[in-house]
Amino acid sequence: QVQLVESGGGLVQAGGSLRLSCAASGRTFSMYAMAWFRQAPGKEREFVGAISRSGSTTSYTDSVKGRFTISRDNAKGTVYLQMNSLKPEDTAVYYCAADLLGDGRSTRPNVYQYWGQGTQVTVSS
Repeated sequence: QVQLVESGGGLVQAGGSLRLSCAASGRTFSMYAMAWFRQAPGKEREFVGAISRSGSTTSYTDSVKGRFTISRDNAKGTVYLQMNSLKPEDTAVYYCAADLLGDGRSTRPNVYQYWGQGTQVTVSS
C-alpha cells in the first residue's frame, strides 16, 4: 500500500506557474505508475497526465500539452506536476494517483488504486 500527499497548490494569476508535488510513503515508489487528475466544481474528475514507473514515458490530455510537465524522482518517492502558462480553466482540485505495476498510460480514474487528498489550484484572470 502507498500513501500519497499532494502539496504546492495555491492562487496564481493567469499566465503564471505552479509546481505541484506528490510525496509517497509505503511500498517501493518505483512499482507505481503515477498520474495527475483534476476536478473542478460541478465537473467530473479529469485526467491531466501520467508517467511510467521508470519516468521514461509521459502522456497528457490535449488541453495541457506544451504547458504542463510531469516528472518523478524515484529516490525521493515524489512525482511532480510543473504547470506553466496557467489559465482560469485550469482551476480545480488536483489529485495524484498511483497504479501498482501499471504502465502509466491509463486515463481512467478507476485504474488507479491509491489517491491523495488533493490540493487546490486557483487561477485568476
